Amino acid sequence: MAHKHTIQTKAPQPRRVVMVVYPQAHILDVVGPLEVLTGAKLFLPEGVTPYEVHVVAESAGRVSTTSGLTIEADQSFADALADGAPIDTLVVAGGHGTVEALESPALLDFVQQAARRAGRVVSICTGAMILAEIGLLDGRRATTHWWWCPVLAKRYPQVTVQSDAIFIRDGNIWTSAGVTSGMDLALALLEQDWGHDIALQVARYNVMYMMRPGGQSQFSAHLVAQRAEDPAINETLDYILGNLAEPLNITALAARAAMSERSFARKFKDETGVTPAHYVEAARVQAARVALEQSSARIDQIALQTGFQSAERMRRAFQRHVGVSATDYRERFCLGALNQAPEPLP
Repeated sequence: MAHKHTIQTKAPQPRRVVMVVYPQAHILDVVGPLEVLTGAKLFLPEGVTPYEVHVVAESAGRVSTTSGLTIEADQSFADALADGAPIDTLVVAGGHGTVEALESPALLDFVQQAARRAGRVVSICTGAMILAEIGLLDGRRATTHWWWCPVLAKRYPQVTVQSDAIFIRDGNIWTSAGVTSGMDLALALLEQDWGHDIALQVARYNVMYMMRPGGQSQFSAHLVAQRAEDPAINETLDYILGNLAEPLNITALAARAAMSERSFARKFKDETGVTPAHYVEAARVQAARVALEQSSARIDQIALQTGFQSAERMRRAFQRHVGVSATDYRERFCLGALNQAPEPLP
């Protein structure tokens, strides 16, 4: 009688993540990405560990952070280099201590050596300054916290700084903007490692967008309307928000404000920081986003309701402001999809 053999598949080895910390790093730059990555364990088969995490610093032990809390580094730079193990993902945190970290030969040497054996090199927030200091960003596109983007561009002119990106991948180098954007980047790493379905479940579990709309500026027409001081401009902003389906060209808007078109355009930009055309389009995109998230109306109907006149014009506006088409946006962020119960654990 033939015997039936059961083939047991071996669980995949956890991917090794090395998180670099230093005094006065931002604690969310450290724990935010790690929570996203390790959270995949909730949705993987029993016995599968997605990541093996090591926190390294100049000396093993407690490291202070900007919040006053401490992080425990389980390895020193010297020990981490001595063990010679390959690194799947090297992550450099950011924070207020970055300026001092840039003066640390031990830290810079470790990152440089560890990067050579890392499959991916990642910076969170101002950690990009450290990557730039050792030349890893030369000839690449990168981002960092919006406050530091001008500093990064001036100090390292060989880096192409994209100040409005949430995160950027250029080859095997990944850089993110400030603080919570490190979690967005980690979600993209998770998707690359374990697939879209696992990343989506982790995003829902952490109440995150699978892909955050917009860039660092996160333009909000309503917030802009609240900051205008000139009564005529303020009234015009309110009118735009309440009448998005109407023709809102500069001629009509200047007439409402009782100004010449040239004076109106100049005053409008002084008060809001953007042109009338940019504000109108962004306000329409904002309203369309809400409609796509909360209603089942057809895209061409939403385009008419929000003043785009056609689905094609709305599609182009979404690409400019959000980076995805209106159809893709609905698929990602429709409340009906996001509010589905999570899949049961294996």
